[in-house]
Amino acid sequence: MAARSIWRGQIRLALVSIPVELYPATKSGAQIQFHQVHEPTGKRIKYEKVVPGIGPVDRDEIVKGYEVSKGHYILLDPEEIDSVKLESRKTLDLVQFVDEDDIDATYFDKPYYIVPADDLAEEAYVVLRDALKAAKKVGVGQLAMRGQEYVVALKPCGRGLLLETLRYADEIHKSSGFFRDIGDTKPDPDLLDMASMLIERKAGEFDPKEFHNRYVDALHRLIEEKKKAKGEKIIEDPDADAPPPRGSNVIDLMAALKKSLGDEKKGKAAGKTKKPAAKKPAAKKEPARKRA
Repeated sequence: MAARSIWRGQIRLALVSIPVELYPATKSGAQIQFHQVHEPTGKRIKYEKVVPGIGPVDRDEIVKGYEVSKGHYILLDPEEIDSVKLESRKTLDLVQFVDEDDIDATYFDKPYYIVPADDLAEEAYVVLRDALKAAKKVGVGQLAMRGQEYVVALKPCGRGLLLETLRYADEIHKSSGFFRDIGDTKPDPDLLDMASMLIERKAGEFDPKEFHNRYVDALHRLIEEKKKAKGEKIIEDPDADAPPPRGSNVIDLMAALKKSLGDEKKGKAAGKTKKPAAKKPAAKKEPARKRA
């Protein structure tokens, strides 16, 4: 396996211990990183650690401090902080098994692949995986890793197991504070039926490959155009993908739903009749001109 494990230990279920290794399941490869550059010279900006009235200081003179009042800090040496870190016991105790739906989606934080550490561990690993599948349950426990303790959920994932760290309760904002101003009015049954029909027609299996970061793609194109333009400024049309103005036009929800359902029917009919590809865009644009 090319990846390097970030944790080695064992899953313990009662008297059974399964040696395992933990690997990150995600990577941050889609983002574009910018640097701050001094335009006149083209050199990158650097930052120095400074103290007001004193100036730049050495890193050796910097310690961590907790502010107890405005301008007053309790200073802590790295050794003092390390002394209170939890020992990595290298053991994940599964103390509870719950339905996956019992864990609110807001609690899930970061996924990891967990694999058997050797051939001898594979048999017990497979037994645990298939037992979780059969019971349709998720194992919950706590794991000490990198000086921190995490609540984790363990569940089947294809041929293996997926471990997800969970946020603690005090890290989640209560939804009631954000939704309390939403009224108790029930929607119009006809609108609800049409919305349900539209959802049903667009139902399908999730395929993450169908989605990509359009903003990052646009930035890549902009950078390539900038290279070809030899430094000249390039500004794309900001109104190309602009949303419709708010407040000035009142949207008829019923008409919008009907049109959405109508477009769905036309799209399916066009696919069945095998019309020339060049004529399809024109058929879709005609209703838009009438609406304008």
